[in-house]
Amino acid sequence: MLAMSTVPATASKRARRAGTVRRALHRETVRLRDRRRIAAMAILSALLGLAIAGMWARGDVAGADARAYWAAVRLWLDGGDPYHPTGPFLPYVYAPWMLPFFLPWAMLPWEVAWFAWRGVGLLLLLWSIRWAYARRPLPTSILLLILAIPIGANIDTGNINLLLAVALFGAQFAGGRLGGLIWAVATWMKWAPAALWPVLPARARGWGLNWLALSGLLSLLMLPLTIIQLQALFGFGQRPIRADFLVYVWSIVPWWWRLERPFAFLHPTAWLEAWGRLWPRARAWGLTFREAPGPTAARARERLALEAARFVGLVPPASAPPRRAARRGRRQSVQIGD
Repeated sequence: MLAMSTVPATASKRARRAGTVRRALHRETVRLRDRRRIAAMAILSALLGLAIAGMWARGDVAGADARAYWAAVRLWLDGGDPYHPTGPFLPYVYAPWMLPFFLPWAMLPWEVAWFAWRGVGLLLLLWSIRWAYARRPLPTSILLLILAIPIGANIDTGNINLLLAVALFGAQFAGGRLGGLIWAVATWMKWAPAALWPVLPARARGWGLNWLALSGLLSLLMLPLTIIQLQALFGFGQRPIRADFLVYVWSIVPWWWRLERPFAFLHPTAWLEAWGRLWPRARAWGLTFREAPGPTAARARERLALEAARFVGLVPPASAPPRRAARRGRRQSVQIGD
């Protein structure tokens, strides 16, 4: 009896497993019939092939910027001046208190360090591409095609721009303290990421300003070395347009892709709709201000202060429930679901 009862159970498990495989294959077949997805895969495949060919062709010539970071730490440990190196190295141009960030990596031999530097950057970039592609395949491929030259330039030189761009990509999923720290360090190192502050989560914006103030304080405490750093930074003479900074456009993708209409700004009707919403409100406020300027201005200041506090995470959004209530609601939903 026991053997007879186990046979139907085994057969039903096999049938369920076969049904799962059939449904998965059907979904993949439907995806392959989608012309937009086929175009996205073709673009990504072409970009991947070009990237591999470019890295193979450059060989040992690549990695000039990464070699500058690696040599700067070794010169610093030997008592030399990383801002005015001797030999075939570019000068180190970042804050002096950031040198220890490169210390564990710079202890590796150059061939191993360069392989690890480029490998980690590529893996993190692929992770970010996977996240974006899963949500908007064709726009992700088109954006990567547009940014192919800046991304390729940073991969070739080993500039820290790529790592910072992917770190800022991930900062939008981290907590307030960590996300703000990533933004502050990237901003104090390159300054271009300062423009990405509005796309951070609210608490990360607030913590980012705190960490940025701490970064400035550290540079002030090391003022003699900071002056040498600035002399090295601005001592390059006239520099070409830095197209590699465009890689930071990739950092706004998590915020951009989660918008309901991410490409509405490309349509004139969207601008007309926005104007149709804003103009009546501005006109009504202007009429109210004419009738009672003092109270209207006071209410406007209070509203602006409240919105500013919400923007940096000091006050929770109006639609957000209290933390205890939200936690209680999650606990109840888990119990009901179980």
